[in-house]
Amino acid sequence: MTASVSAVHASPTHSMAKPTQASIRLIAGVGIEGDVHRGETVQHQSRVRSDATKPNLRQVHLIHAELHDELRDAGFDMAAGEMGENITTQGIDLLGLSTGTRLRLGSDAVVEVTGLRNPCHQLDGLRPGLMKAVLDRDEDGNLIRKAGVMSVVVTGGEVRAGDTIEVEPPSEHVPLEPV
Repeated sequence: MTASVSAVHASPTHSMAKPTQASIRLIAGVGIEGDVHRGETVQHQSRVRSDATKPNLRQVHLIHAELHDELRDAGFDMAAGEMGENITTQGIDLLGLSTGTRLRLGSDAVVEVTGLRNPCHQLDGLRPGLMKAVLDRDEDGNLIRKAGVMSVVVTGGEVRAGDTIEVEPPSEHVPLEPV
C-alpha cells in the first residue's frame, strides 16, 4: 500500500476538532495558513503560558487513519480531524518514524517530524475514556503514545486528500519523544 493523505484539516480557533478542508497550504517555518497553531514560536495555549518564546515544534499534527479504525473497534467513533490533527495519513507507521524523518506530501510540501503528540485530558471532553484509549504500554511497561506525531514545515506547498507521502528517514534513527 502506498502511503497517502486521506484528509486535511485546519481551524483558525483554539478548538479540539479541526474541520476538513479541500486543501491546506503549508508555509515553510510557520505552519498551515489559516490554522491557529501556525507560527515560528509556540502557539499551543499551555506552551504559550509556559514560555511563548520557544520554537514551535508543533506546526503540523499528523494522525494515522489506522488509529481511527482502532478507536472505532474499541467503541470510539472518531472522525478525521476530530482529535485536532491537520493531516490524516493512511498506510504509514507514523509512530515508528524517527525524529528528523522528512515526509514529502504531494508534489511540493515537506514536513520534518519533531516528535510525538502528548495526548491531553481534552480528549476525554470529546469522548469519556478517549485519553486512556490513545495510551498503551509495551511489553516492558513503557508508555506508548498513539495520538500521532508533530512536525515543522521545511518546504511549503498545497496538500490535499489523495496526495502521496514519501518518507525520507534521517541517516541515524532517533526514537520519537513527546514534544
